[in-house]
Amino acid sequence: MSAARRVLPGFGLSLGYTLFYLSVIVLIPLFAVFAKSATLTLTQFWEVTTAPRVLASYRLTFGASLLAATINTVFGFLLAWALVRYRFPGKRIVDALVDLPFALPTAVAGIALATIYSPKGWVGALLAPYDIKIAYTPLGVLLALTFIGLPFVVRTVQPVLEDLETEIEEAATSLGAQRWQVFRKVLLPLLLPALLTGFALAFARAVGEYGSVIFIAGNIPLVSEITPLMIITKLEQYDYAGATAIAAVMLVVSFALLFLINNLQAWSARRIGRVG
Repeated sequence: MSAARRVLPGFGLSLGYTLFYLSVIVLIPLFAVFAKSATLTLTQFWEVTTAPRVLASYRLTFGASLLAATINTVFGFLLAWALVRYRFPGKRIVDALVDLPFALPTAVAGIALATIYSPKGWVGALLAPYDIKIAYTPLGVLLALTFIGLPFVVRTVQPVLEDLETEIEEAATSLGAQRWQVFRKVLLPLLLPALLTGFALAFARAVGEYGSVIFIAGNIPLVSEITPLMIITKLEQYDYAGATAIAAVMLVVSFALLFLINNLQAWSARRIGRVG
């Protein structure tokens, strides 16, 4: 295509703007985090990032984030399937409610969840006689992370489902495939890249979540403290180097996990392309 017919600027200008924007928004802040944490000696860095409370927060944050993303992948797929394949009363209302965690301020979500699931709340009071506690426990953290991550899976899988022709399933059924075989051998390979993308987005959101978790977690040391809270605590103590050291660990671990997920997604897409 000639330069006169190009709608967007040429490669040089587009690449230059992309690198500039990426540097200002992402690379420079990330570099500042590692640069500030580098002011600590190796011994100090190790002591800060491996303190018992910090290690407990790592386990809770990453463990709950992975579990919440897994739950959202399963139930988000089911919700997306219902919205795409079925007609039912109130469908548009349900479809709109999926985006509620996007629009709702995280602090409001945290207060609402803590109010509902506290021992004296609407749901918490029903569970209290059975000695089931959700608010102010790691289970409350998992609940909050699941709440804020659900839309990422639904909105990632939904367009893919809408593009899938039902004739594919009908053809497999006509060839004698059972429902589980149709899902496992026909639908799942086509949906797997979208499911992995939704999982990665839900996980990334959950790892850095603060507002919706802080109210329902209870912030009990070694029990329900999340890593973002540890960073905020360090900042309130004016320990900027300690805060950035913990943040650097979170960045490295999060990037490694997301890199693995993205590689799985790319492998799945290539595999589907070869099969197709």
